[in-house]
Amino acid sequence: MRVSRRFVSAAFASAAVALGLTAVAAPARADVKIGAVLSTTGLAEYLGAPEKRTLELWVEAINAAGGVNGEKLNLIVHDDGGDPETARKLTERLVRDDKVAAIIGGTTTATTLAMIPVVEAAQVPFVSLAGAVQIVEPVRKWVFKTPHTDRMACEKIFADLKRRKLTTIAIVSGTDAFGRSMREQCVKAAPGAGITVAHEEIYGPADTDVSAQMAALKRKPGLQAVVVAGHGQGPAIVTRNYAQLGIKLPLYQSHGVASKSFIELAGPAAEGVRLPAAPLLVADKLADGDPQKAVLQDYARTWQQKTGQPVSAFGGHAYDGLMLVVDAAKRAGGFDPAKLRDALEATRGHVGTGGIVTMSPTDHTGLDLSALRMLEIRKGDWVLVSEQGS
Repeated sequence: MRVSRRFVSAAFASAAVALGLTAVAAPARADVKIGAVLSTTGLAEYLGAPEKRTLELWVEAINAAGGVNGEKLNLIVHDDGGDPETARKLTERLVRDDKVAAIIGGTTTATTLAMIPVVEAAQVPFVSLAGAVQIVEPVRKWVFKTPHTDRMACEKIFADLKRRKLTTIAIVSGTDAFGRSMREQCVKAAPGAGITVAHEEIYGPADTDVSAQMAALKRKPGLQAVVVAGHGQGPAIVTRNYAQLGIKLPLYQSHGVASKSFIELAGPAAEGVRLPAAPLLVADKLADGDPQKAVLQDYARTWQQKTGQPVSAFGGHAYDGLMLVVDAAKRAGGFDPAKLRDALEATRGHVGTGGIVTMSPTDHTGLDLSALRMLEIRKGDWVLVSEQGS
């Protein structure tokens, strides 16, 4: 979807000024091509659609403010439909035919993992928008990511469980790449956190009913809480069937459902569900002294003005990916791939929607556990959970 320049708002201008993207008197030089491979259709559409719209809106704003180092950005977006092989082929097209300076995308873990060998071979900086820790561990020279990792989500959930004195849990995980990865990370992290995983169930990404799995879970004695690892419609179906069977145990989801779409899909059953998520979802509820608040409010205000839709953490991931590339290009003096990669790795104290990012040669995400906030769904909205009590 192309966004007309006449719709570039004052909020865009203020964001551009804050980033140092001031307009220049001389005409911009040749376009710099930025590629994106996103899942804007298929089961991950609710992730990919806000990512695409975010990139379009903010590239338009950056160009309206004069570009980056006097160069306009030419955004090239492809839809992989959530299919890893399609994502791989589209990435090859971006590096071979379009000769992009950087790639933002990989909406899901599966598509990202398919894209990685291509960008590594081509030596093109790549900022993924997917959650699994295996994207950046082991560290790959040309690969970075913006979302919090699934391991961080497990650790945040376990810390909240301990505050509530809940130590025996079941894990319900999707069979998709993210679901499998988060389940593995939670199982690994549980003993060290004092958590016992006493039962497990799985579901498929296309399942429309998981009542049998929830009934088996209900029969398991001694459980104190349930953690769901997954994204897409699956976690909402789990939540609905969970409520329909009258299971009263506290239910936790991952940051893979950090969107109002989840609340709409789950309906009243979402009441009381907790999840770790980026603070973007609760921007107006943060303390005035929070160092992210201004960035979060600016993104949320602009997004809502332009789209009429509530923000999702996934659009925020795309915003962070784009702004990390822009910031690195400004520090590198341009979009030379090797210099851009080095500048990305040297990112320090970059304030984004997901947290304050500090990269290093051993950390290509750059976020710590404090970047995640624990939220609870109440009356169809997000509420911050105090981390001092239950």
